[in-house]
Amino acid sequence: MSIALVRNRGDGKVYRYYDNVNEQVVSTVETSGAVSVVRLTMRREAAPPLHSHSREDESWVVLSGRVRFWVGSSSLDECDVHDAEAGAYVYGPRFVPHTFQPLTTAAEVLVINNPGAIEGYFQSIGSADARRDTEHTDLLARYGVVLLDNPPPA
Repeated sequence: MSIALVRNRGDGKVYRYYDNVNEQVVSTVETSGAVSVVRLTMRREAAPPLHSHSREDESWVVLSGRVRFWVGSSSLDECDVHDAEAGAYVYGPRFVPHTFQPLTTAAEVLVINNPGAIEGYFQSIGSADARRDTEHTDLLARYGVVLLDNPPPA
């Protein structure tokens, strides 16, 4: 019997996170807390604020579109900026400030968190017509996330 998990596109639980559509590709329950993977479909206007995580490393695989990443400083203006094409892999270790935003109208990205406890935050927010991250700073803090600056302009 195989212990591998194979999850095809569309087979995971789909949920709304603000106005993004997320598919839980693999959950922390399925990996005993080791990893959480979400397929994120996002628009330019849905970029998160610049932030950092204290409990997990985060990686992204750009599946479609082009995505800009800001990393390395507590201010967007002082961050290093990197553009990632479809097929790109980006790694963001814990404590390193970052944010990202599609350069195209929309992008599809796999978001990988090691370990994966942060998925509880994403699923608890639910649907909204726009991001309201500053309304959830207490909840973010419970997951070890600190907001540092505004999101990139749309």
